[in-house]
Amino acid sequence: MRRTGTTRVLVIGGGIAGTAAALGLHKAGHDVSVHEAHPDSAEDIGAFLTLASNGMRAVAELDATDAVTAVGFPLTSLRLLDSGGTELANAPLGEAADPALRYRCLRRGELNAALRAEAVRRGIRLCHGARLESVTDGPDGVTARFQDGSTATGDLLIGADGLRSTVRGLITPSVRPAYAGQRVFYGCTDTAPAGEGTGAITMIRGSGAAFGYAVSPAGESYWFARVAGEPLPAGTPAGRPSGTWREQLLPLLRPDDTPAAGLVEATGDAIMVTDATELPLGAPWHTGRVLLIGDAAHAASPATGQGASMALEDAVVLAKALRDLPDRHGAFAAYERHRRPRAEHNITVSGGISRGSRTPSRPAPVMAGPPAPDERLIRQLAWDEPLPAAPAEDR
Repeated sequence: MRRTGTTRVLVIGGGIAGTAAALGLHKAGHDVSVHEAHPDSAEDIGAFLTLASNGMRAVAELDATDAVTAVGFPLTSLRLLDSGGTELANAPLGEAADPALRYRCLRRGELNAALRAEAVRRGIRLCHGARLESVTDGPDGVTARFQDGSTATGDLLIGADGLRSTVRGLITPSVRPAYAGQRVFYGCTDTAPAGEGTGAITMIRGSGAAFGYAVSPAGESYWFARVAGEPLPAGTPAGRPSGTWREQLLPLLRPDDTPAAGLVEATGDAIMVTDATELPLGAPWHTGRVLLIGDAAHAASPATGQGASMALEDAVVLAKALRDLPDRHGAFAAYERHRRPRAEHNITVSGGISRGSRTPSRPAPVMAGPPAPDERLIRQLAWDEPLPAAPAEDR
């Protein structure tokens, strides 16, 4: 049974989760507006990321494949090297046979910009510079108040405002991100290891750090490193590029006979670092007319590389729940029943990798994540497949 009528939905946060949710809700026939705290489109915010095949499947169900594949580049294979540079594995990556579902490497800002441009093209309202201050949840609707004095009222409010979610802080102030045991460095250089082409992501089990890189068709190398240790000092600006990070990272990479140190040495000062963080299992996702999605609900350490893909899955399942189920209580509950087991499995696996690589001499695997989508996930994401009130295993 599908809903009749139009629901007014306020989406707080114009990043990947929020804009994707807006695309899905708009496709389901709802009246959506997106409210983003940043004053402009913020194309340069964030480092690069990979969208996995499950994320690209969600993109396809949002009818946004063309927008997303216009940026970044595909990845079709995974290479694994040890600290001596010996290749341990080389295998197809995800659903490499389908061009629409191939892993994709792209800058976070590029993905944000592509999704926002698609939202604007579809007539979805995006309000920049709208920094949330408070939420009033009542019997007849929900009102968001912003720091500039403006307000917006809707039937539902979706908190898609990321790891440091203001919405989450308002509805569940005791739930806060925790350090997951690693710092994560990101960089890009316009050089590539000799003889390497594009299309592969190479992961290195280094003696002092887990390292990964991918080479673009233009010959740029996008890389990351995960390093066990203490969190960044309090007050360190999150993600601010700096050349000082290079000097901290190189001593951990130089002992190994791999391309890692050379790539970091060739990178300019625009190296970013952030703490790997995660949210606790079992945290509330919704109350009244307010629901959290993406990192606001279930942030995981980045070790599995699934954060953006999980947010895109959220967007599709939420849109289907509000389309197919008769009231918001049932829709929110069904959304959570479908999404929580998978999202919290990702938190557990990713956090285990981050905390497990504290011993440099015996590093944990540098990449792990959900297997290729199974039939249950495919049905869950398929737009033309009705979303049941409970997953099959619960019925």
